[in-house]
Amino acid sequence: MEEDDSYVPSDLTAEERQELENIRRRKQELLADIQRLKDEIAEVANEIENLGSTEERKNMQRNKQVAMGRKKFNMDPKKGIQFLIENDLLKNTCEDIAQFLYKGEGLNKTAIGDYLGERDEFNIQVLHAFVELHEFTDLNLVQALRQFLWSFRLPGEAQKIDRMMEAFAQRYCQCNNGVFQSTGGRVKTWKRRWFILTDNCLYYFEYTTDKEPRGIIPLENLSIREVEDSKKPNCFELYIPDNKDQVIKACKTEADGRVVEGNHTVYRISAPTPEEKEEWIKCIKAAISRDPFYEMLAARKKKVSSTKRH
Repeated sequence: MEEDDSYVPSDLTAEERQELENIRRRKQELLADIQRLKDEIAEVANEIENLGSTEERKNMQRNKQVAMGRKKFNMDPKKGIQFLIENDLLKNTCEDIAQFLYKGEGLNKTAIGDYLGERDEFNIQVLHAFVELHEFTDLNLVQALRQFLWSFRLPGEAQKIDRMMEAFAQRYCQCNNGVFQSTGGRVKTWKRRWFILTDNCLYYFEYTTDKEPRGIIPLENLSIREVEDSKKPNCFELYIPDNKDQVIKACKTEADGRVVEGNHTVYRISAPTPEEKEEWIKCIKAAISRDPFYEMLAARKKKVSSTKRH
């Protein structure tokens, strides 16, 4: 039921009539204001809806371009980075590129390693910015290296590996001030290896599934002894008797596939248990003693020693 705004009761005074007129006018003004507000709200809602869909379209387009840039990077790292920069998806600074590589979302780790290993001056700056993103504080060397190498795959070229490992060493020393006197030189650490004793040689493998040994230690002319080590239990050493600084004749395969001579004057080995340590020492001693060359050498030494005494 609607009210008739034109109806005026006959029993109203002149003042009451005027007041009624004012109320009705005010009502019309309020209704007009309400309608205007409704129209404005509808307009704003429509703008918001359009804005949302526009932003969504922009985001979808951006995500497509980023995905395309990642694919390009995985095929050709330099072209991928260039594409992302040209489309304003990445800033052309070593810090931003390093952050992009460090996050590594959708990126091939081998491609990351190839880009970081380039000798171009800008790539070297990216490498150092990339290493700066790693936190090695209070990690031992093996833990830090494992974290570093998890973020990419080392390239095959020796020069690239050298640059990357030098950058790692600098960052590690920066995070652990005073741990080494310098970043140069090699730091010897314990490595897990699997050994096979046969043909009077010790063959060692990095993984149980490896078909080829990582290194070979001929036992001829060597001796074996038990040793105490503060960091590892059940230790014994292979060494050259009476030749303190002589390098043991052995060989190993480097990560890039090169076979090189060993550089150890002793090989220190830690067995899992005391029983296994005793068994290894016993078997290695037996292998050494059965070696005709070793027996001939021992006899010759004995003869020379006897001659000198006479």
